[in-house]
Amino acid sequence: MKIGVTVRNMGPQSRRDTLRACAEQAEALGFESLWITDHIAIPPDDAEGSGGRYTDPLTTLAWLGGVTRTIRLGVGALILPYRPTLPTAKAIATAHELTGERLLIGVGLGWMDAEFRALGVERRQRGAVADQQLDFLTRCFSEPVVELNGQPFIFDPRPSQPPIYVGGRAPHALRRALRFNLGWLPMARDAASLRGDLALFNQLAAENGRPPGPVTAFAALPLSDRESARDELAAWRTLGIQRLVCAIRYEDSSGYRRQLDQLMAL
Repeated sequence: MKIGVTVRNMGPQSRRDTLRACAEQAEALGFESLWITDHIAIPPDDAEGSGGRYTDPLTTLAWLGGVTRTIRLGVGALILPYRPTLPTAKAIATAHELTGERLLIGVGLGWMDAEFRALGVERRQRGAVADQQLDFLTRCFSEPVVELNGQPFIFDPRPSQPPIYVGGRAPHALRRALRFNLGWLPMARDAASLRGDLALFNQLAAENGRPPGPVTAFAALPLSDRESARDELAAWRTLGIQRLVCAIRYEDSSGYRRQLDQLMAL
C-alpha cells in the first residue's frame, strides 16, 4: 500500500513559501504522493478554516511539478461540472506531460450549492455533466483525433492517461468508476468503515465481468497516539487498497514536518 499525504492549497498555508516547503519535505521523506483539494467560490458564511482562499488545483499541481522532481501529484477531487470540458482536458494533459506524467486525478460531482450558483451551473445536472466529461477525457488520451460539438480536432499534447479516480460514496461512485473503467477515491473515517463498500465494489465489478479499479482512500490517522495510529495503519494495509492518503493538519511548514515525522515513525 502506497502512502500519500495532503498539503493545504487553502488558507494562509497555501502561500508559495509554505506550500513549497511542505512539498519539498514530503518528497525528501519519500512519501509517494502529495494531494490537494478543489473549491472555487467559498461564500463568506462558510469560510472558516480557509478564509475563502483556495488556489486553483490544476495550476497548483503544475507549479508543484516545478518545485519537486519525483513525488506524484494528486487532486482529490477535481469538480468536473465546475469546468469547461475541453480546456480542462487540455490543462490536465499539459500538466501531466510537463510534470513527467506524475499526476493523479480524482474527480467529483460537487456538493456546495453556493459554488454552483456562483458558476451559473445547474446542480441537478452535475451527474450527467460529469459523465459527459469523463467520456471525453478518457477518449482524449486514447485517440489522436477527437470530436466535440461535431468538430474533430487533434488532441496534443497527449501523454499516457493519468490514473483517474471517481470520488464519492457507494454505490453511485462505484458504478461510475466501473462504467468508465476507473478507480475509486473514497473518504473514510477509518479502515473498518470502508470494508463493506469495498466488498460491494468487488461484487459490482464481478457482475459487470471486470476487475474493480484501484482504490485510493483519504483518511486521518490519530498521529498523537502512536499505538492507535499503528493499529489503524495496519488495518488499512489488510484492506488491499492501492493507496492511503493521510490528512495532515498544520499551521506552518514546521508543524507540517512534525506531522510527517510522526507518520514516518509508524
